[in-house]
Amino acid sequence: MPSTVHNTVYKNLIGRLVAARTAAGLTQQDVADALGKPQSYIAKVEGLERRLDVIELLEIWNAIGADPMSAIRACWAVVRKGKN
Repeated sequence: MPSTVHNTVYKNLIGRLVAARTAAGLTQQDVADALGKPQSYIAKVEGLERRLDVIELLEIWNAIGADPMSAIRACWAVVRKGKN
């Protein structure tokens, strides 16, 4: 199994996270400030340089003010089909 950071499903999940952030009209700095983290943290997540655990992922979605379940369900469907 390839590294999760470079996995197509992970890339899709982070792409959906970025789309949610931009749709909310937030910058990376806005999200970082809400989390008490440096902007580089969000940049590394979005640039696929930093792997997130589940709690970190949920905290970012919360900071964006968006529901992660649609993105998670879409990724789960791909994993279940074995197309990752």
